[in-house]
Amino acid sequence: MSEIQLNSTLRIALIGDYNPAVIAHQAIPQALDNAAAALGVSADYDWLSSLEVTSDEDLVGYDAIWCVPSSPYLNEEAAYLAIRFARENGVPFLGTCAGFQYAVVEYARNVLGWEDAGHAETASEGRLVIGRLSCSLVEVSDKITLLADSTVGRAYGKAEIEEGYHCNYGIAELFATALADEPLKPTGWDKQGEIRAVELQGHPFFVATLFQHERNALKGKPSPLVEAFLAAAER
Repeated sequence: MSEIQLNSTLRIALIGDYNPAVIAHQAIPQALDNAAAALGVSADYDWLSSLEVTSDEDLVGYDAIWCVPSSPYLNEEAAYLAIRFARENGVPFLGTCAGFQYAVVEYARNVLGWEDAGHAETASEGRLVIGRLSCSLVEVSDKITLLADSTVGRAYGKAEIEEGYHCNYGIAELFATALADEPLKPTGWDKQGEIRAVELQGHPFFVATLFQHERNALKGKPSPLVEAFLAAAER
C-alpha cells in the first residue's frame, strides 16, 4: 500500500452485511470516528456487503480491512477472500466476533492446508475449527488476560481488561492445539484459558478478537484497538 501523506484520508473497508439492528454495526462508525479524532487523521469507511466482494480488485486501494460482526455472512467466501488478501498483502486487518471466527477458518484452510476446515454455524462435516461454545456469550461481559508483548497488549496498556461479547461460537480445541508453533498466536484468554484474541506475527497489523471492543464507542469510551488499527493504516 502507498504511504499515507499528511492530511490524507484513510480508506477503510468494512466487510460484512450491514444491519442497523446489530449493536456492533451501530458502534463501528462511531468507534472509527473517535479513533480518527484521537489520532488527528481523517478516515472514511465503505461498508462492503459480502455479495459485493468477489475478487481482490474489490479491495485494492483500501488502507485497512475490518471484518465485522454478525454471521453467517450472505457470502462467506467474501470474508475468506478479504482476510486472505489482508494477510498476504500486509494490509492492516481487524476482525471482531464473526471476523475473528472467519480469520481462524481462513488460516486453517490456506496456511495449515486444512481444506476441510469449517465453521460449525454453517458446516456439519470436516474439521470444525470454530465450534459452538459450551456456554453462550451473547450479551456477556468477562475479564480477558492479555499477552503483554503483543499488539493487543500494547494497545490496551494493561494485562487484564473486561469486554463484552455477542456470540455462540469460538475456537475449537483441535485448532487451539495446532497453533502451538504457528505465526498466528493467541494473545488474549478468558478466565478458563479459552482463546479470545489472536494476532499474526510478522504482519504490520493482523488482530482478531472474539469480543466486540468497538461497542465501547456507544458508551462514550475509547476503543484502543481501533486506534491501533488506524495508526497501522496510517503508516
